[in-house]
Amino acid sequence: MATTRDLLLDGFEHVRDSACSAVDGADETTLTARLTPEANSIAWLIWHLTRVQDDHLSGVAGAQQVWVGGGFHGRFGLPFDEGAIGYGFSSEDVARVRGVSADLLVEYLEAVTAATRTYVEGLTDDDLDRVVDERWDPPVTLAVRLVSVLNDDLQHVGQAAFVRGCV
Repeated sequence: MATTRDLLLDGFEHVRDSACSAVDGADETTLTARLTPEANSIAWLIWHLTRVQDDHLSGVAGAQQVWVGGGFHGRFGLPFDEGAIGYGFSSEDVARVRGVSADLLVEYLEAVTAATRTYVEGLTDDDLDRVVDERWDPPVTLAVRLVSVLNDDLQHVGQAAFVRGCV
């Protein structure tokens, strides 16, 4: 019988698998292609969805982000503050996500997925009721935050797959 934890783990594995497929064998031209001047590139979409997962999961886990602790901020060499995750980015900001290889995107995603897996494997159903953000009405529980991250990630990975298909 599947548990809530199993479903969450499966969801995050689907994000990883789909993102890896979207960048598999992609070169710089493919990764930075934009269907319109205002559209997001594959590189930005995969970077952003991974940053969101890293930021939000490390926040609820009380852990350091893989982006910083794993040295990815420096390795990516992007011209953004180390806390940037892509929210509110302009079209110009999206265009600045360049020079990042498919391999590096996957390496960061794999590291974040591993950290996510470790955290989620330790959860119980009772943990999911814990309030993690009181800035909202109603306050956000851990369950709502995890589903929100999955939803955001799955939407962005679908967008990346669409762009890849068009390119």
